[in-house]
Amino acid sequence: MSLFRFIQFFLERLQLSRIETMTDNQIVAEYRETFDPLLYKVIYKRYSGKVYHKCVAMLKNTDEAMDATQDIFIKLYTKIADFEERAKLSTWIYRVTYNYCIDLLRKRKKEDKLFSSETEIPDDIEDEIEDREILEIEVKKLKVVLDKIPEGDKAVLMMKYQDDMSIKEIAEILNKTESSIKMKLKRARHKTQRVYKETFKDLYT
Repeated sequence: MSLFRFIQFFLERLQLSRIETMTDNQIVAEYRETFDPLLYKVIYKRYSGKVYHKCVAMLKNTDEAMDATQDIFIKLYTKIADFEERAKLSTWIYRVTYNYCIDLLRKRKKEDKLFSSETEIPDDIEDEIEDREILEIEVKKLKVVLDKIPEGDKAVLMMKYQDDMSIKEIAEILNKTESSIKMKLKRARHKTQRVYKETFKDLYT
């Protein structure tokens, strides 16, 4: 390695070390001023694994998830300067991720196949399932159950319970009304409980 390359490498490592101590919003603010690719590299390092795992959970295909992750970060790269700092960067990244995956799923199947239907779980069913009942399901068992319910149901549950998104945020992502999202969440919770009891029925005998 030439002396010039060594100095360049050393300075880059110093810059990376500095950036890695910064908050997400500090990185975005500096990126808007400098467009330094090292800043975006740190954002990618922080979130690419999480985005990939969300894509795997939604698409159920590792190759598609890998392609989706790359496409999502290209999209983020072109839009990061427009990020509004009122929100958390992680929420914004996950919003783009869910939008991308749901758009892919919509191309595969009709909207009514993405979510539990009214015929399967009526609108007037009592909403007796509390948040804690979903949260108390063991992680390994919950993963099994989520893989058996419609992708849309899985998405709204992940947004609500994994990413702690508000009803309003979920509604914006899915381009639905807040009342519609509340209904989808209610159906998704009932579907999850039903599949859980069917899958692990030995626990109830």
